[in-house]
Amino acid sequence: MNVHVFPKKDSKASVWSGGLTYEYMIYPKMAKYADRDFVFRISSATIEEVPSEFTKFKGYYRYLVMLDNGLEIEINKEKKAYRKYEIIEFNSDDEVTSFTKGIDFNWMVSEKTSHHKLEIASNNQNCNADIVILFSLDTTVITVNEKPYDLEPYDLLFIENEEKENIRLHFSNECLFGILDF
Repeated sequence: MNVHVFPKKDSKASVWSGGLTYEYMIYPKMAKYADRDFVFRISSATIEEVPSEFTKFKGYYRYLVMLDNGLEIEINKEKKAYRKYEIIEFNSDDEVTSFTKGIDFNWMVSEKTSHHKLEIASNNQNCNADIVILFSLDTTVITVNEKPYDLEPYDLLFIENEEKENIRLHFSNECLFGILDF
């Protein structure tokens, strides 16, 4: 089992049509965002232009969570409203237009991946997934099998679990908790 922490302050910024996107990680490491050959990508973006058209990614599923406020969007011309920290799920090649400025968490997963889910967790968790992601919403201590990791707001903890070990997790505060199995 490999555990990595990706601090928000170390994420790389790039421009998208509606603002900036900060990439935390792309998996596998040799994948390239521009080539769209990744299994998944985790980022956070600012939405600075209203309205903003989300970038389409054919063959990907997307989880989006607003970190600072709610979100008013249209998905394929259907108006929807979401609250802060509410998990939004859609196909990444859908037509998505945002009518709200803000900051989001974004997890794009290849449709070839068999099992993935994202939820907000605030209690102990046990899992044996191939991949575990934990995104801190506040200053948080995440304990992984008795080893504590201190995270600042919007830091990412990534666990690669090729051996399918049972992982015991404890959170001092709410986190986004994602699992993925190949």
